[in-house]
Amino acid sequence: MTGFGKAEALFGNKKITVEIRSLNSKQLDLNLRLPAAYRQAEYELRNLISRAAVRGKVDAFVSVETQTVETAARIDSAAFAAYVAQLREAAREAGLDTAAPGWDAAALGCVMRLPDVVASDAAAVTDEELAALVGAAREACERLDAFRAQEGATLIADLERRVDLIEEFKEQVVPFEATRTETVRARILDNLSKLHVDVDTNRLEQEMIFYLEKLDITEEKVRLANHCRYFREVAAEEQAAGRKLGFIAQEMGREINTMGSKANHADIQRLVVRMKDELEKIKEQVLNIL
Repeated sequence: MTGFGKAEALFGNKKITVEIRSLNSKQLDLNLRLPAAYRQAEYELRNLISRAAVRGKVDAFVSVETQTVETAARIDSAAFAAYVAQLREAAREAGLDTAAPGWDAAALGCVMRLPDVVASDAAAVTDEELAALVGAAREACERLDAFRAQEGATLIADLERRVDLIEEFKEQVVPFEATRTETVRARILDNLSKLHVDVDTNRLEQEMIFYLEKLDITEEKVRLANHCRYFREVAAEEQAAGRKLGFIAQEMGREINTMGSKANHADIQRLVVRMKDELEKIKEQVLNIL
């Protein structure tokens, strides 16, 4: 789910830039920052980005650069001239010398603080400008999705390689199974011989078979092979398969753990540990997949 997308749109003398960054997270956590002039488009942008991101920690930034010099405030020349005329008239009536040095500077400071001399002249955002903004956001979402698709393909290849390793380790268990059975049988017979008691041979064979069946891991190997095959199918064919792959990995873990508990053989235990190691890496990487 890690990704980055950036797009720009030109509208008049403005350049609108949209950047979207996403990190791994189980739920969608969207943080959108945009200029106050575009607040009316916030709901539409959130819906657009949410549909594209689905889940993850997402930061979206909208910025605007103006190609020409503009100010947010405007001096009303007519109001300024009227205030100056009134100020000079009031000064003459009061007997003040408006030609004295420093008069103009004092009058300027006074007039600029009077009402309506400085007014805000923020231009309204047109529908066309908002459409340009949404278009840039849509393009940024597409680039974010392309970035994540590329990363996802790399992750899937790594996951499939680790699944292959698990199956290789599973096959390496086979040669040790026959040896393990004979070792367990010999150990039981040796312990019985040390007891110096009479043993019903038929009953002993029955109990021996029952005990060895409990140690058999054929079912676990078959189920593990099925889970590995299903993992590959989901990874190759399904969209937004991250959660499902996580569930399959859990089932693979159950079979590997059962094989470990039944192993009763040092070499098999070592192979089980190696399978667990690869499975833990799979679980970590699956969290990065949408």
